[in-house]
Amino acid sequence: MSDEISISNSLPNKVFSKQLKRKANEFLSSRKNANNLVDIIQGLEKSIEDHNAAPLIPSLLALEIVFTEVLKNRGMVVEIQPLKPKENSPEIQYREWLRDRYCETYELILKSLYAEKASDSIQALATALNLLALEGKYPVEYITDSSFLFPSSKLRSILQCLLSSERSNTHLISRFQEFTAYHDVLQHSWKFLPGLTSRGQIPNDVYVDNYLNLINAMPVEGPQEDNNIRLLCDSLEKSKLMTFDYQAVRKNINKSWACVMHWKHSEATHQKVLTVLLERVLPHLDKPLTLTDFLMDSLDAGGAISLLAFQGVFTLIQEHNLTYPFIYEKLYSMFEPEIFHTKFKARLFYLADLFLSSTHLPEALVAAFVKRLARLTLVAPPQDITICLYFIGNLIIRHPGLKRLICHPNGGQVIRDPFIMDERDPIKSNAIESSLWEISALQSHGIPTIATAAKFISNPLPTIEWDLTQVIGITEDDIFDQAIRKSSKAAFLSFDRPTSMFLPKGDRTQEFWKLF
Repeated sequence: MSDEISISNSLPNKVFSKQLKRKANEFLSSRKNANNLVDIIQGLEKSIEDHNAAPLIPSLLALEIVFTEVLKNRGMVVEIQPLKPKENSPEIQYREWLRDRYCETYELILKSLYAEKASDSIQALATALNLLALEGKYPVEYITDSSFLFPSSKLRSILQCLLSSERSNTHLISRFQEFTAYHDVLQHSWKFLPGLTSRGQIPNDVYVDNYLNLINAMPVEGPQEDNNIRLLCDSLEKSKLMTFDYQAVRKNINKSWACVMHWKHSEATHQKVLTVLLERVLPHLDKPLTLTDFLMDSLDAGGAISLLAFQGVFTLIQEHNLTYPFIYEKLYSMFEPEIFHTKFKARLFYLADLFLSSTHLPEALVAAFVKRLARLTLVAPPQDITICLYFIGNLIIRHPGLKRLICHPNGGQVIRDPFIMDERDPIKSNAIESSLWEISALQSHGIPTIATAAKFISNPLPTIEWDLTQVIGITEDDIFDQAIRKSSKAAFLSFDRPTSMFLPKGDRTQEFWKLF
């Protein structure tokens, strides 16, 4: 072996990359340079074992260049004729030697997925998937009809590396998601996932996190046909294209998710399980009502977990005829100060708006939500106060009888507020006997945007509800910027050239005093 690879740790990355590229091109140009391939492979192996030996990326790219050309030229295919012994010619020996080096290289590429640097592991994944694509188009095995042969064993090895129980592979799974746009990759990934799922033992949080991220990275559109199927080998004949079998994928989804439901989840993984369930899995389950017990138990967890579980229960009620008589009591109990500090608060307002959209609800029930929201505005962050105010206004517009909370018999105010904040049953909270004094107090708020929004109870109500989507995404910085822009327009400007330090031009004081 030459000394070029062994001293590469002292060379700059660009010089080392050019050196490897030159060795790769020399190998492809003549079989006399076969040892160049061995040098590159050994250099990659040394880089994996010793991270300070040489960078990984140049070796990976050089090997990708080599085997890209070898696969395209069918340089590893050994023709086998039935009932005839295999020839042992130098050509066949060379092809078998290339195939052995290819298998060795692919194993090293899979080991590179565990590299410490994210850039190295991402490049290793890209190289592995690019070679997998080429091998599907130009199979290593001898095929008489030149049909597409998907290298499923290599894809399974990649998925096995992604589902590590020792390190988080979020960056790799994000890169892998780009390849799931191809239906054959997606189809085979779902095919292998049940076999790679942990069974009989409780996996740790790292494995569960990788597993859920992988499911989230493999979207399934549904049973409708896609006329523009994209495959790794888009140059094949249409008659040989692989169509997306939704029913097979759905069967594998149900198998995989059945295992997930038997795992014990921590608070972090519990939240992610619900997120993936709602956004990816639920529409494809055969028996979604079997999730009822899991969702009901999650409702009592509190915080974001309860909110996500509530959305799941709502889906079962709306689409699968689940009966839950205490749904409004549970929704009412979720409006706590802690909800404003979770990233799922927009879902709560969205679900509450759906549940309270019916005009046939008892006014006492809706009044309880209005009063609870009004009380929460006293402790909510500024950006959430505006959301609550507009939501309260929409509920009053939707239920005109609630105007009594504004025009209270006692002049819009009550001496002693009868509203019971700690009451879990909204009907028994006495909200209908109270008033919206909290909103009246907000009319003196220091932030002009909030003070202006709170004045809706002092003006005639509009006939059209406010669009909550316009205010849900507002942050504290947005409120501050709006206030600055509004106040800057009212700034006083001087059009006269000043003749003194403080007094304006034409002031009568200048007739008797001279200021320096």
